[in-house]
Amino acid sequence: MWEEKDNKLTKSFKFNDFIEAFGFMSKVALLAEKANHHPTWTNTYNSVDITLSTHDAGDVVTHKDRDLAEKIDSLLK
Repeated sequence: MWEEKDNKLTKSFKFNDFIEAFGFMSKVALLAEKANHHPTWTNTYNSVDITLSTHDAGDVVTHKDRDLAEKIDSLLK
């Protein structure tokens, strides 16, 4: 579940290994590029942490973030 804190949406994802995590990141990158809305994220081995906020709206959560979060979640269904 996405957590909204400090005007940002955040979520951590765990995978079986680095390749699976990186594959997920590649899919997210394609979604983000298509939406022209790019996350802040980190990856360590099998973990991916994603933070979403809309920079051009003053670094707050907007519909762009909620839409992208929903699309990201749909990758795992």
